[in-house]
Amino acid sequence: MAQLWKGRFRKELAKETNDFNSSIKFDCRMFEEDITGSIAHATMLGAAGIIEQSEAEKITAELADILADIKSGRLEIDTEAEDIHTFVEGELTKRLGQTGKRLHTARSRNDQVALDIRMTLKKEIDEISGKLRELIGVLCDKAEENKGTIMPGYTHLQRAQPITFAHHLMAYAAMLCRDLDRLGDVSRRMNVLPLGSGALAGTTYPLDRHMVADLLGFDDVSSNSLDGVSDRDFCIELASALSLIMVHLSRFSEEIIMWCSWEFKFVELDDAFSTGSSIMPQKKNPDIAELVRGKSGRVFGDLMTLLTVMKGIALAYNKDMQEDKEAIFDAVDTVKMCLNAFTPMIETMTVLKDNMRNAAAKGFINATDCADYLVGKGLPFRDAYKATGELVAICIDKGLTLETLPIEEYKAVCDIFDEGVYDAINLEKCVNDRLVEGGPSKQSVEEQIIKARDYTAK
Repeated sequence: MAQLWKGRFRKELAKETNDFNSSIKFDCRMFEEDITGSIAHATMLGAAGIIEQSEAEKITAELADILADIKSGRLEIDTEAEDIHTFVEGELTKRLGQTGKRLHTARSRNDQVALDIRMTLKKEIDEISGKLRELIGVLCDKAEENKGTIMPGYTHLQRAQPITFAHHLMAYAAMLCRDLDRLGDVSRRMNVLPLGSGALAGTTYPLDRHMVADLLGFDDVSSNSLDGVSDRDFCIELASALSLIMVHLSRFSEEIIMWCSWEFKFVELDDAFSTGSSIMPQKKNPDIAELVRGKSGRVFGDLMTLLTVMKGIALAYNKDMQEDKEAIFDAVDTVKMCLNAFTPMIETMTVLKDNMRNAAAKGFINATDCADYLVGKGLPFRDAYKATGELVAICIDKGLTLETLPIEEYKAVCDIFDEGVYDAINLEKCVNDRLVEGGPSKQSVEEQIIKARDYTAK
């Protein structure tokens, strides 16, 4: 297939150059956006009188046929074409002759590809947002089931204070809600039409850019033609948002991996979402969680690729920018793949509630509540903290817990103690007395679930 720019050149392009220059293998996924954008462009050309209305109608009808033929498999995309734009225009010209050649009037591949990638990524954002909503819904469902499931909360990976598994899950729901919010911001800033910027300096034709924007669902048109063709901030922003999604999935994966181990045994993954060992028959490995954790680095690398490509490019378009697609498409595809596997893994996992409760009982995680009990009796917090620390040391020496330590031992450390301390350090009471908004009490977690569900329903 001939290059669109061949007129100025007298020699055939070397095969090595053509292969190196070609982008069809990765930009072919934008065929629908390319054709849809071209239909809007041709419609505007006819309406503005830039080409004959009859020709515009022939072009739009034939483009619709080409799109249908590609979707049905009747037309295969030629991988020898330089890019998807060349292929579509070449096929149109093959079918319509001279009329097909009028499509590219008042347009450059520079603003055309800027349009295609924005349209493609807007659609991808909608799909990823839907998958995030599904995962948040699963977390809310699991939280509903575990509002009374006591577990240790950790700092420094040391047992710290009692919480519920529901509270822990809703922490991830909160992260994913922020991810949804970020994707919405990216989509909003991305929703600006670059078509009409031309190669860099616009055109002398009387384009109606706002008509094209309305036809394609864009909120506005780019305000500067140089920026219109050279901007890839939206790719970098999206890669950044996707990287944060992977950070959150990776952190969650790390905990799933720990929780599945015999050392924790807080959850058990369904057999459908685990694998075994080729040599150790007892093994049940959390491979999905490990792969999600590993693939986070891949998405981070895509972000770094985009930043590096764009950091030293003078205005306007440069061929370096062809590298944007492989990086951002890989990031998009990786996040979708991870969410597709991660969500059902969480949905089907079994929560081992007794193991969580036993771990909470053995970790002195009600020590803060013991100190707060003394504060309630009038002792300054620092003195209460010291007294409770002494009690923990006694428990460790004697192999006891705060719940099983005799009241005489309490009184020997601080005579303010009475039998009421045992009620104060009850794990369920410790959790449910934390009524502060955002805390782990049943009431607070119920409010968090409602908030998350309301947010994802927007």
